[in-house]
Amino acid sequence: MQIGIFTKIFARPSLDLVLDAVAATGLRCVQFNLESAGLPPMPDSVPPELAQRIREATTARSLTIASVQGTFNMSHPDPEHRRAGLRRLRVIAGTGAILKAPVIAICIGTRDPENMWRHHPDNATAEAWRDMSACVRDAVRIAADAGVTLALEPEVTNLVGSAACARRLLDEIGSPHLQITMDAANLFHAGELPRMAEIMDEAFALLGRDLVLAHAKDISRDGEAGQEPAGHGRLDYDRYLSLLRASRFPGPLLLHGLAEAQVAGCISFLRTKIAAAESLG
Repeated sequence: MQIGIFTKIFARPSLDLVLDAVAATGLRCVQFNLESAGLPPMPDSVPPELAQRIREATTARSLTIASVQGTFNMSHPDPEHRRAGLRRLRVIAGTGAILKAPVIAICIGTRDPENMWRHHPDNATAEAWRDMSACVRDAVRIAADAGVTLALEPEVTNLVGSAACARRLLDEIGSPHLQITMDAANLFHAGELPRMAEIMDEAFALLGRDLVLAHAKDISRDGEAGQEPAGHGRLDYDRYLSLLRASRFPGPLLLHGLAEAQVAGCISFLRTKIAAAESLG
């Protein structure tokens, strides 16, 4: 199983220095964050020559761009906010051919107008689901036109806050251009951590056939998404990796939610756990 990492973990003053830092870890797969090339996370434009330079710089270091971050609040209560996000998503999708990046990571978000990762009580309304699903349909059309796949990530505070909600949305949209980022640290609502095995098993039963990315981080308490580095919390990584293998997921398993100083330790932790999982067949 291939391990990768978010480029934004490495704060450097230039693209080349960011990619040198990634390459020095020994990893060969990244989720590319456009901030690493000096752009906003969701820019209004990406000059073709810059996209080409990103591609050449990653290729020169034998790095593969597994995905590009394209997150905006797809559940935002303001329609103009959603429209602006879709315009910028189209810009990012348009770079896919140059970057040879097959996947864009998206965020379903919440009704909170200021923080797309903060729970809001209106997430449970029919209006919120209607607005979000319409936005996702538009995003999927953009992805289909560009020949890329969108990867949505179930997260407890988001409108799509469970594996069951994600399954509902996948079935409603019904497109191969919409798939799943699995992050087991994001699955546990308040009071559910004691049912970790059951909840992870259910998530993979519902979504295992639709995985395109997976995240590696950890969790210390339920009711919110985990934000600890992999191996520093309570997540049962043996079970998580076993479920990924049973789903025939080859990777990338992307590290995030960690500081650069923690990268080497987290890579070692994952490699040990992956080797142990593989030894079991």
